[in-house]
Amino acid sequence: MIVKKIFIPIGGGEIRNKTTAPIDKYITDLARSRITDGPRGYALFFPTASHDSNPYFNSFRKTYTSLFDFKSDIAILTKGLMTLEHVKEKIDKADVIYVGGGDTLFLIDVWRETGIDKMVWEAYERGAILAGLSAGAICWFEDMYTDSLVEGEFCPAKGMGKFIGAATPHYNQRPEFDEVFAREGYDYAYAIEDDAALLFEDGVMQGALSAGGKAYLLTRSATGETKKKEIKALTL
Repeated sequence: MIVKKIFIPIGGGEIRNKTTAPIDKYITDLARSRITDGPRGYALFFPTASHDSNPYFNSFRKTYTSLFDFKSDIAILTKGLMTLEHVKEKIDKADVIYVGGGDTLFLIDVWRETGIDKMVWEAYERGAILAGLSAGAICWFEDMYTDSLVEGEFCPAKGMGKFIGAATPHYNQRPEFDEVFAREGYDYAYAIEDDAALLFEDGVMQGALSAGGKAYLLTRSATGETKKKEIKALTL
């Protein structure tokens, strides 16, 4: 059976407080509908951007396991606790791969150094749902708006380039991104608020997912003017 490749970047929110729960339910419901060899899904969490924070994983597990009955697991890359072979075994059986927030450039550097970026992308290509929040969302785009270069100072940076365009998370806290878009000369970009996400199918954006937040598409007209359009939210 051929399945669509799914990517769900979440702009932000507090999984600890379950503010993104409607989006997480959408992810687990979709993953469950694609499982053919058992009733329970398997969600693999990467806390790389938070330097492999175990409390972060506990918050993830309390949502994905306690609320949605998925088996939750963690992939640790920075503390010498897991071999790459062990992590790859987890990736290969994951129905959902969720990349947590934190230091975006640290995440990208670790993933490229270890080859995890290629392993995760292969899992996405074979049908695992790829989701991520904040750093775990924007790292996949060509360009990002992040504070990972200097803490507290937001600036453009290059992402892993798997999805075209630029992206910023926490858009409700970063309205200056409109000016950054114009200054950097981006052709288009995604601006995703906290508690909002986008749904991509086979690389094409289909709409927004909202747990209270909104998402916008910024484009450039032929005269260089910035145009902003709210992305219609899909029914959850």
